Amino acid sequence: MLTGQTLLYFIYVLAAASVILAAESFYLSFAGRRARAGAINRRLQRLGEEAPAEQSLQRLLQERGLTATGDFAFGAVRLNRLYTQSGITGNPLTFAAVFIFAGAALALVLNMILGFSALAATITFVFVSFILPLLVLRRARNKRILKFAAQLPDALDMIVRSLRAGHPTTVAIGLVAREMPDPLGTEFGIVSDEITFGLSLEQAVRKLSERVGFEGLHLLSVSLSIQAKTGGNLTGILSNLSSVLRERRKLRLKIKALSAEGRMSAWIISLFPIFMFGILMLIAPSYYGDVWDSPILMPVFVIFGGWALVGDFIMYRMVTFDF
Repeated sequence: MLTGQTLLYFIYVLAAASVILAAESFYLSFAGRRARAGAINRRLQRLGEEAPAEQSLQRLLQERGLTATGDFAFGAVRLNRLYTQSGITGNPLTFAAVFIFAGAALALVLNMILGFSALAATITFVFVSFILPLLVLRRARNKRILKFAAQLPDALDMIVRSLRAGHPTTVAIGLVAREMPDPLGTEFGIVSDEITFGLSLEQAVRKLSERVGFEGLHLLSVSLSIQAKTGGNLTGILSNLSSVLRERRKLRLKIKALSAEGRMSAWIISLFPIFMFGILMLIAPSYYGDVWDSPILMPVFVIFGGWALVGDFIMYRMVTFDF
């Protein structure tokens, strides 16, 4: 018969085992979901929601700022194109409203709480509400295009192998859509769905080029258009295009390596004055004396800040090469 102390120890062991098993079950469940999410692209996740394929396609297009037919949703085509090519999902109006509200709140804090002038608050509002979202979109677009450019040669090689095995072009594109991760997997999946629902291969690839903004896709679109009108060896065309894209990427990386010293020098020259200003304000707050109350302080800051931006732009152009 169990004594009271033995029974208490037995309960402790059961409680510890229960906690360990519950934690292990939770971890395995979470790890399994993460593994599934990492193994598929966004289009396959949409298809896994048990919605009709056409509805999944429309949702994928609409969350990129496009209509259900893949056209731009609002009149400002350049802004719409930038938002679509950035890969950011969601309503574009919501995206813009977040930055506008953030800019208004920051401007009110600077003007009413911290005591900055109305001019400084207005400049802050304009920068946060209108300039900052454009910078965010451009950076997201550039990162997405670079990732797409790294994936495209492998995708073309996969299409070539599939065509040589006897599969039709649509099946080869569908294979890429299933096997490749984002961003290329979802984009080629949209192409596959658009072809399924009535678009020609040439039209679907042209829309793909507009959604992504990568010049290699423009070459692919032109190649497919010429091949559709004049005939020819499609596998040879795609194989040559894959080789060209790989060589262009190698050249781009080589130029990036050769210009790394110039880019680092530009960063150091640009950030050193701001760094020294912060150090002085930290170790000697009274170093500048009563200069903060001078009426010419803000115009001087604006003038020299503008010259600094001009210098940064010149240095940026010096280390940026288009080819």
